[in-house]
Amino acid sequence: NTLEVYTMGRTRHALRALLKLRPARALVRRGGREIEVEAEAVLVGEPVIVKPGEAVPVDGVVLAGESLVDQSHLTGESVPVPKAPGDKVFAGTMNQQGAIEVRATRTAGDTTLARIVALVQQAQEEKSRTEEVAEWVGRYYTIVVMIGAALMIAVPPLFLASDFTQSFYRAMTLLVVASPCALVIATPATILSAIANAARHGILFKGGRFIEALGRVRAVAFDKTGTLTHGRFDVTDVVALTGASESEILTWAASAEKRSPHPLAQAVVRAAEARGIAITPAEQLTQHLGKGLVARVDGTTVEVGTPGLFESLGIDVPAEGRTELERLTRAARTAMLVRRGERWGVIAAADEPRTAAAETVAALRRLGVEAVVLLSGDGPATVEAIARRTAVDAHHGALLPEDKVKVVGALEERYGAVAMVGDGVNDAPALARATVGIAMGGIGSDAAMESADVVLMADDLGALPYAVRLCRNARRVVIQNVTIASGVMVVLVALVFFGQLTPFGPLKLPVAVSGHEGSTVVVILNGLRLLAARRA
Repeated sequence: NTLEVYTMGRTRHALRALLKLRPARALVRRGGREIEVEAEAVLVGEPVIVKPGEAVPVDGVVLAGESLVDQSHLTGESVPVPKAPGDKVFAGTMNQQGAIEVRATRTAGDTTLARIVALVQQAQEEKSRTEEVAEWVGRYYTIVVMIGAALMIAVPPLFLASDFTQSFYRAMTLLVVASPCALVIATPATILSAIANAARHGILFKGGRFIEALGRVRAVAFDKTGTLTHGRFDVTDVVALTGASESEILTWAASAEKRSPHPLAQAVVRAAEARGIAITPAEQLTQHLGKGLVARVDGTTVEVGTPGLFESLGIDVPAEGRTELERLTRAARTAMLVRRGERWGVIAAADEPRTAAAETVAALRRLGVEAVVLLSGDGPATVEAIARRTAVDAHHGALLPEDKVKVVGALEERYGAVAMVGDGVNDAPALARATVGIAMGGIGSDAAMESADVVLMADDLGALPYAVRLCRNARRVVIQNVTIASGVMVVLVALVFFGQLTPFGPLKLPVAVSGHEGSTVVVILNGLRLLAARRA
């Protein structure tokens, strides 16, 4: 019992450590004064001042100041994350550099940290399928053992003229060795250790059954946008035509699109800013829905858009411009023409694969995943281009949410256990259909925490192979523990009945106790090994 309590205590240590991260008090601004209050007293909307070296007391949005914030305890990220006005911060994370002012968006009892703790506690209390089966078998097994012990006490003295004391002694020995303590603790010690380890690495499991399920997954389906890719457009090509330079093309386009909320426009502006280009916002702007825009920049006209825009304006697109558009379109990029007077250029953007995407796919294969599949609502050409760069086994494009559900169902019929990885929002039906639904970037996302079975708190694709490896190891340890516990029990029970036939004679009670408790200690220590597992 002491060892079992110790095991449970070790697995809950991660939760206690998380709870200690949030400070008890907070510095808020009320009535023009800065006052210190209990963290639970901070109201939604109140400004909170977080100084360097202090922990953030509540979830919120940065109003003023810039800093680096350590989120490792929540997300597993080893590198501090830059925070500036408009960025989200979370309770329990550590402000490392400058002072920041944060507008509280949640109360202390409703923070992401509090929800993580609640989810892990719920997961630890929820039994895995193996535990449920073991308990069900244990109920009937105990009855059988009790009947066997009673018969061992009564039958030999009544029918075989054996000594009652000896029969009673053997019956007590049987009760000791047949007790399923090691078998009962074999699975929970392992599952709880895996859940605690995963939480320390920013991976939340909603129950032990999902540890077991992910451990036997043979196929993984990825949503494209925001999962295998960054989920935003980035400029990939700037092509200068008819005498213009690349820098000029990007300058004109960024100036024209500075005030546009369109994702492509924002990608162009980011690319210009990254190159240190000074952007002069357009003096006049006319949007042409679905085609592009016409802007007045520094007294001259700049057009940015599709060939359809220029056709509607009665402007002929040069042949080299059309050639570049066709080339970039074949490469699954979204391209736009840029014109200022007689000078032309082409800018292309794409939702690029994450840096870790191809390595994640390769790592999953090394872990025994037989099929990695890409699912997307984008056009076939775009999906095929991403599939080539990430080396997935199969890809499906132009899918509606219900189509993704059908594909996941077909994978499950063919491979058995299937994991679906997405953002937990537009692919929620497919996550629910899969054996295991995994949502990425769950920190601060209520949808991800609610819809998925497993939540990767950081926006880090590389955490997925670690989660699969941890679950595969947990499954192996459970099998080892069950084998050890049942094997020792079978041997000891056999010695109770047939020990007199061996050179050692009947099984002695001290030996029986040592064997029984020894197997319990072994399976507990074997399960605790998972607490020490580290991400490579």
